[in-house]
Amino acid sequence: MSILIDHTSRVLVQGITGRDGNFHTKRMKQYGTHIVGGTSPGKGGSRIEGSPVFNTMYDAVAETDANTSIIFVPARGAADAIMEAADAGIRLIVCITEGIPTLDVIRAYHFATNRGAILLGPNCPGLISPGKSLVGILPGNIFREGDVCIISRSGTLTYEVANHLTLAGRGQSTAIGIGGDPIIGINYRQVLERAQEDPETAAIVLIGEIGGNAEEQAAHYIQEHVTKPVAAFIAGQSAPPGKQMGHAGAIISGSSGSAKEKIAVLQEAGIRVAKEPGEIPDLLK
Repeated sequence: MSILIDHTSRVLVQGITGRDGNFHTKRMKQYGTHIVGGTSPGKGGSRIEGSPVFNTMYDAVAETDANTSIIFVPARGAADAIMEAADAGIRLIVCITEGIPTLDVIRAYHFATNRGAILLGPNCPGLISPGKSLVGILPGNIFREGDVCIISRSGTLTYEVANHLTLAGRGQSTAIGIGGDPIIGINYRQVLERAQEDPETAAIVLIGEIGGNAEEQAAHYIQEHVTKPVAAFIAGQSAPPGKQMGHAGAIISGSSGSAKEKIAVLQEAGIRVAKEPGEIPDLLK
């Protein structure tokens, strides 16, 4: 059993005719993801990579019975794309787009949630259930079917940790990049809850970074509700206060949000914290 997506997921690509949408549609289809179509206003009736293109999500969902979408729409239109997908009946919305204004994300998140949709992202790499489905920009070739769930704020660290696990002979049940912006959709706690309930997930890896208090909240949730082994890694251990490091949310403000503080809270909760990503497989043994 996988988390959020599997071989039955029916996926629409919003922005399928754009450069990024077209490129990643090819990659997802090559992996085996069930891409049922895409949207591009004004280009309805055409086909991209064998998939039908629709003018609106309403037309696309009505014709394809899709339940998942992935967004490659530019930042100025991405919030509207999220809301259109939710209003059309999509249950899982994966927003790859970065640079969306925070107030737009807040508005889109509440709109989608009120309609029963789950938003992943924005500014995230998506997710993969190895051997079943890839909805995102993750490099599918480094993942292998297994029993470790990876939950991460960082795209590249997701790939690195997955590669270390795979090389060590430990596959993954699901890998999810939740995004590194200050405001995101589904969070650590919500994914941890699903990983704890998933019978095919035996262990969990939490990858965090400086800024905010998401990792601290995750640590408290793990301590109280998660019985499966958890290992963690926190990026940005040498980052100076007040300087944004990568993601918009990766900034130490005042006395909170530092890697040292996050590591201490995780360790107090009984979670093993790696000094380097390559230590993760050994910590899970």
